[in-house]
Amino acid sequence: MTERSCLSIILAAGEGTRMKSALPKVLHKVAGLPMLAHVTHAAQEAGAGDFAYVVGHGAETVTKAIAGFAQNAKTYVQTERLGTAHAVLAAREAIARGYDDLLVMFGDTPLIESGVLKAAREKLADGNAVVVVGFRTPNPAGYGRLIEKNGALVAIREDKECTEAERAINFCNGGLMAIAGKHALALLDKIDNKNAKGEFYLTDIVELANAAGLKVAATEASFESALGVNSRVELAEAEAIWQQRKRRAVMLSGVTLIDPTSVHFSADTEIGVDTLVEPNVFFGPGVKIASNVTIHAFSHLEGATVASGSDVGPYARLRPGAELHEKAKVGNFVEIKKAVVETGAKVNHLTYIGDARIGEGANIGAGTITCNYDGFSKFVTNIGKGAFIGSNSSLVAPITIGDGAYVASGSVLTEDVEPDALAFGRARQKNLPGKGRELRERFSRAAKK
Repeated sequence: MTERSCLSIILAAGEGTRMKSALPKVLHKVAGLPMLAHVTHAAQEAGAGDFAYVVGHGAETVTKAIAGFAQNAKTYVQTERLGTAHAVLAAREAIARGYDDLLVMFGDTPLIESGVLKAAREKLADGNAVVVVGFRTPNPAGYGRLIEKNGALVAIREDKECTEAERAINFCNGGLMAIAGKHALALLDKIDNKNAKGEFYLTDIVELANAAGLKVAATEASFESALGVNSRVELAEAEAIWQQRKRRAVMLSGVTLIDPTSVHFSADTEIGVDTLVEPNVFFGPGVKIASNVTIHAFSHLEGATVASGSDVGPYARLRPGAELHEKAKVGNFVEIKKAVVETGAKVNHLTYIGDARIGEGANIGAGTITCNYDGFSKFVTNIGKGAFIGSNSSLVAPITIGDGAYVASGSVLTEDVEPDALAFGRARQKNLPGKGRELRERFSRAAKK
């Protein structure tokens, strides 16, 4: 297929009124990625070189989003909504360039698989002028039926127009279509709007191609692949299907998920072999996990990199910029943000580390805080190799704790600590005999008043 040029026309002009959202429908996310991006990636994997996006509602917002995940892309505005064929022809300029293959797709079908698109393109390469993607369902009511004869597709019949025999057909129109570039404009320009709604239906291209003596075929996809999303309920259903696919792929790749249904992945999650993931773990965007890592229960990771042999959680939070080197330990109720935890370093519990470097083999005691923000700017804490930070310490950045230094528990440090030094940063303790009783009595009298 690499020898054939291809243009993907992705229809993304729908208002999505059933989503009840100011955000354009195609930008609602599945696995942390806009639905439109999922469709784009599937087309890219199927060898589509160029993209034409037909936009309408929220055109500026959609166009801006497209720039984040598609190159060689151009947007075309459908000023009036007069049907799917009318939408495709909004990209007439792109179609006229003369591609071998056109893929017509919808921006609200995030589960489409690249293999389906490749199969459609292969049928074009075999000489078909039009290829329609269909699916089979035991409950076809409401769907357009794909009418085949001797292996060729002769028509797409709307459910309400089907004969009794045709209603028994369970091969249904999935909406996606591949068209041979050399025939595309001639066929699209023949589609008229002589129907009850006065719209130009892309499905009419099947009978027009047959009437012109051209070959037309169907290719089969799973019901899930053709699933369109029109409401938040359907968005959640698509999310569940995507997660199920991802969990299966992850486990087949050599990762152990103790309770797969409780683990949530993002579209770009990378995770290595022999990694163990306990229940109720959330992987947000931008997470890369190496091999032989343990992610304990109820941990939340986003924008983080975790090296081999590391141990995370339970109840840990790795925020964007968190970087764990080999055999690092981030324990329960620890939050790491924009910080490097070097090889063998331990941050075991009840700690916040932000804008920092934790040196190799360092140990961070419970309750330690890097005070990195003064309300206006962020500052860096640098903790050296083999340093020991006692429990309940506050390190006021910018500050450097040297290699091998020891910080006494309960310290508040505002100055650098040289290597191998012992630092105390706490007030001298003073005990006043009997004053505790006097204080309680005074408070008691005040409360009674």
